[in-house]
Amino acid sequence: MTAPARRVLCLCGSLRRVSSNRAALEAARELAPPTLELALYEGLGALPLFNPDDEAATVPASVLTLREAIGRADALLIACPEYAHGVPGAFKNLLDWLVGSLEFPGKPVLLLNTAARGSYHAQEALAETLFTMSAQLLAPQPVAVALPGAGCTAAQVLASAERRAELQVALDILAEALCVA
Repeated sequence: MTAPARRVLCLCGSLRRVSSNRAALEAARELAPPTLELALYEGLGALPLFNPDDEAATVPASVLTLREAIGRADALLIACPEYAHGVPGAFKNLLDWLVGSLEFPGKPVLLLNTAARGSYHAQEALAETLFTMSAQLLAPQPVAVALPGAGCTAAQVLASAERRAELQVALDILAEALCVA
């Protein structure tokens, strides 16, 4: 009897309709071995602005949905763009909603960096935030998947042997960390 696939929740830090970060995550989902089940979180734009008062009262339904998805996941795969040398506000807002949750601490996390050139400010800030939130970072640096930028599709990513190989590195790291290699 085979063990069930390990769940990896993919978090895209971009709200763009056509995002290279989303394309990388969708391509990774297509390339994933049967031992890994990758699912893309779709609720980033629906999260209300974080307010600690709301967390102390009734937590909004969209936040509960996020937290439940995090809780069901065995690991997280995050692809987040850099905006003005930082993590985009919508994604930082998502992280803020997880700071006080019981589902996040200790969660294995792997970062992807899809910027073809020089996007490291946000990656460093994101890694620091995740470390502070008690994430288990699976690699000292984000896995580089060099994409041309906005407008890139999963099909374009999958059409490149180089990009598939880069994503395979990420999938191998996840599989090893989750003991399904």
